[in-house]
Amino acid sequence: MDITLEQPVRASLITADDQELPVPATLRYAATDPFAVHVDFPSEVSLAGEAVTWTFARALLEQGVSGPAGSGDVHIWPCGPDRTVMEFHSPLGMALLQFDSCALRRFLLRSYAVVPAGREDVGAAVDQGLQALLGNV
Repeated sequence: MDITLEQPVRASLITADDQELPVPATLRYAATDPFAVHVDFPSEVSLAGEAVTWTFARALLEQGVSGPAGSGDVHIWPCGPDRTVMEFHSPLGMALLQFDSCALRRFLLRSYAVVPAGREDVGAAVDQGLQALLGNV
């Protein structure tokens, strides 16, 4: 089953002086990588001038829309009843973005319609990860 969901969303980049700048983004989920979600940002909003994709666990997104979640490079938490914050850390710095919580929940529901929670095939995911890591070695 090779189904990929894409959902455009609006985000707001929170600047160091607490301004909110609109940022286009796309949420993406692929049945071939059932544990992960991707947030794609276009090149025009990147410091390096290249499109950027952040990939993290679908379970992290699920946890983060309800309460604080994450460690390492990605942290997610609700900010009031209508917004969810995602904090991304990289060697270049940190980005803090707010998303509409309803849009994130709708995306999660659509992803669970493709691959229900607990029905992810761990063996296939491991094989795919090893193939990506090792190539044809």
